Amino acid sequence: MAKPSTNHVSLTLHGVTHQLPDGSLLFSDLDERFDAQHTGLVGRNGVGKSVLGHMLAGTLEPSSGRCLRIGKVRHVAQQISIDSQQTVVDLAGLRPLFDALRRIERGSTAQPDFDIVGDRWNIHQQLQQELAASGLEHLGADTLASRLSGGEAMRVALCGAFLSAADLLILDEPSNHLDREHRKALIDRLRRWSGGIIAISHDRALLESMDCIVELSNLGLRRYGGGYTFYAQAKAQEREQARQQLDHLKAEKRREERELVQQRERLDRRQSRGARQAATANQAPILLGLQKSRSESSAARAQARIEESRRAASQRVAQAAQRLEDDAEVTLLLPEVDRHLPDTIVEFAAELPHVAARYRHIEFTLKKGQRLALTGPNGSGKSTLLKLLATDSPPSGARRVISVKAAYLDQSLSLLDSGRSLLEQMLALNATSDEADLRSRLALLGLDEQGIRIPVRWLSGGERLKAALAHALYTDDPAKLLLLDEPDNHLDLAAIQALESLLRQYRGALIVVSHDETFLNRIGLTHRLDASEAGWRMSAWT
Repeated sequence: MAKPSTNHVSLTLHGVTHQLPDGSLLFSDLDERFDAQHTGLVGRNGVGKSVLGHMLAGTLEPSSGRCLRIGKVRHVAQQISIDSQQTVVDLAGLRPLFDALRRIERGSTAQPDFDIVGDRWNIHQQLQQELAASGLEHLGADTLASRLSGGEAMRVALCGAFLSAADLLILDEPSNHLDREHRKALIDRLRRWSGGIIAISHDRALLESMDCIVELSNLGLRRYGGGYTFYAQAKAQEREQARQQLDHLKAEKRREERELVQQRERLDRRQSRGARQAATANQAPILLGLQKSRSESSAARAQARIEESRRAASQRVAQAAQRLEDDAEVTLLLPEVDRHLPDTIVEFAAELPHVAARYRHIEFTLKKGQRLALTGPNGSGKSTLLKLLATDSPPSGARRVISVKAAYLDQSLSLLDSGRSLLEQMLALNATSDEADLRSRLALLGLDEQGIRIPVRWLSGGERLKAALAHALYTDDPAKLLLLDEPDNHLDLAAIQALESLLRQYRGALIVVSHDETFLNRIGLTHRLDASEAGWRMSAWT
């Protein structure tokens, strides 16, 4: 297998700016250098990480500035595009190499074909070995890509990247569609990669394996040495320092306001004295007019200085608040739903459709106080199980008893009406709560006044998830069982942490599907229902 050469690999940004079609700036004046280090690129949803990934790869030019590349770069996009004619070879990006090799086998002596192949005469075997190592031994080079699941398509694209002999890989959310075992396998494979890596990701286990973290925010790019743990600790220290600075500037602004008020009062008293003295003075009218004009001019200059001091103080506070960013804790205000839970929440038994025989039969009971994760490989039926639990019409022969009100949050959050505002939907669900109370609850949940009054489809992924939780829980009859299908998928780190906080506060029953072990470990689970080689097995969460 061809090895990447990392001696002279670098991607350098000089004043890179991207302007959106409406004229607004997504980011501006970015300066940074990436080399053979393994780098995690993080940032909030919508800040422009994927756009920056395309610019670094050379598939998108900046609106202004330059991106200089030394070495061969391979980019794997977050969304794998597949058409009906593509095969595994196309998806892996190896078509030119395979075609050149085929032409040589048929007698071609063209030098460009030999240049493409180089020393990679055994690329067929290398591809099959890479596929087998990724759990895709059932695929062949000519297998149609349209037959693959999202997770399989991503794994094939990654196999192609590892076979590309690139000096640096740019991987956009490479673990998004992978189950737990394949996430672990990907991290191990990245550790063995001798070239450079830029991994755009919110997967904390993957980020932990990186040499450094670079954060993209509205303040630009900032580099942190070490993996995710170091980054999280550094961010926590920065936030605390920013809070202290903001508190100091607010106190200073209040002190300056008091002094400015006193200055204004002294100025008013001087003007009042001057007016009284002028009224009693025995001077010519023209002299009195000049004196009044000078007094008014002096008062105007003093007032301008006061207003400028106020603006400067307000600007310092605003800048400190911007540095702090919006990382306020979210709070979920709910009645004590756990007091009203029966001893048995769910009884379920069914034959799952469209899964391997070992996963077909499932039977379990969920008791009061249990919070359950559904785990297992892609294709084992986890999402299907959630759908069957959510439906009022289970398949023939199934046993489904749910003794409490349940809310199902699928990956598209279809319980929300995307064309209506959240506030409008919440008012329809609440006969006993007034609008002011609902607005206060939603504000504590991190949803501002503007966000709750616009159509839900305009909200960000994290905001829509919070809206869906509010829809399920802020009602006259809140859900006492949440069914969540990969709620953390496509959320940025800040949104995932907010979701973890919300679910820890929720005291009802919970059944959740997620491939992110870090996320699952932080939401207060008690049990795991795992799809194993021996079938579905329930065990305590450890």
